[in-house]
Amino acid sequence: MAGTEGRTPRERYRSQVRAEIKERAWEQIATSGAPGLSLNAIAKQMGMSGPALYRYFAGRDDLITELIRDAYRSLADAVGAAAASGADLEGLGRALRAWALDDPQRYFLVYGTPVPGYHAPDDVTTIARGIMATLLDAARRTEDQADSPGLEVHLAQHREWAGGHPADPAALRRALSFWTRLHGVLSLELAGHFAGMGFDPAVLYGAELDRLAHAVP
Repeated sequence: MAGTEGRTPRERYRSQVRAEIKERAWEQIATSGAPGLSLNAIAKQMGMSGPALYRYFAGRDDLITELIRDAYRSLADAVGAAAASGADLEGLGRALRAWALDDPQRYFLVYGTPVPGYHAPDDVTTIARGIMATLLDAARRTEDQADSPGLEVHLAQHREWAGGHPADPAALRRALSFWTRLHGVLSLELAGHFAGMGFDPAVLYGAELDRLAHAVP
């Protein structure tokens, strides 16, 4: 197993058990959604007692945090790899869709309906802001003809979501439009809302991406 060098048998066993718990958790989420996640049910599947499983995760929120952290890191890696290869906004959009289609449940865990009563820790927010920073970098390299002075003025005054990124108001608008419009199409596609409508969602997504990446007003 990769990454196990120098670890004790106990540490390797703990890592393996945690990995299996997360795998079982994803299976549960695929069946009943994150709100229905049950550590006791996972323990039963694994032939463990509830208290024994709690030695690996302190509670439901601890497990959800680990799953969300893994999901965001995976997306950050995908977007980062695309950016490192020279991808522009259009290339980043293709990377986003490929990542989402690869595992819809992972996508919905981070961008779907929030889990009631759950609040992500600061380090998860930091990863998410890193992803947005990659988009903002690409947005700064894009020129457009769109005219949205009201939105740009507003974003110039309300830019906390950008995490201190030095993007100008036009780039803020481009990145935010990119993020919201593409996630809108992806969420509808992955939830099955285009089923039976007779068109290819990939073509719709591509058209939206083309408009956003090539700055058509």
